[in-house]
Amino acid sequence: MRLRLKSLLGALWMAGATPVMADDACRIVHHAGADYAVCSFDPARDAIDLFHTGRDGRPFGGFSALARDLRLEGRALRFAMNAGMYEDDLSPVGLLVIGGRERKTAALGEGWGNFYLRPNGVFYLAGGKAGVMETGRFVTSAIRPDAATQSGPMLVIDGGIHPAFRPQSDSLQIRNGVGVDNKGQAVFVISLTPVRFYDFATLYRDQLDCANALFLDGHISSLYAPSLGRFDGGRPMGPILAVTRPMPGTRD
Repeated sequence: MRLRLKSLLGALWMAGATPVMADDACRIVHHAGADYAVCSFDPARDAIDLFHTGRDGRPFGGFSALARDLRLEGRALRFAMNAGMYEDDLSPVGLLVIGGRERKTAALGEGWGNFYLRPNGVFYLAGGKAGVMETGRFVTSAIRPDAATQSGPMLVIDGGIHPAFRPQSDSLQIRNGVGVDNKGQAVFVISLTPVRFYDFATLYRDQLDCANALFLDGHISSLYAPSLGRFDGGRPMGPILAVTRPMPGTRD
């Protein structure tokens, strides 16, 4: 009931701000006893990007502020999701690249929590392609991303499940992540109910054909997907991954 109410309030909040258009990029997938919202986009065709701060230099903090800012540029949200872990001031914990410019360097040290459960990784966009790569490999590569966000842990690493995950773990949380499938699509997923890391990872590997996938966050996981009736609000968030489209009557 709480989730439905949150979506309804979000829909009312977005009404009149962002036109809701038909979209077949998102679907519900069942795996290991749980349902997941899965949204897939082609980085060569779809406008996938990272967002963090607005025109005033302050973090957007949520989808509504981002949608308002995009309207000033003649664009609308098609999809959005929280894009990784962040500090109390909404600044990113790790690497953040927006518009080809590094806003925060990669976090390579030790620490506490899921972000530091090695290996962690980077989701990046470069030259119309998307990728997920272990952080150490990424920072020593020649990749010059247009956009990138660091989070952790990796869910799937070159077809293997993260070694710390256990099939019988009793740690259940709402979780969201991103992977890249065998067609090169960026695949964004959020669980509809609390799930364990192991099941989330096997969804990516076994059903979604992603050889590499990255966990983005847990208890603050949020989704904007009009075709699924999701207009999540609530807790403030740091960086945001979004897919945008021109407002009706405008062109790219």
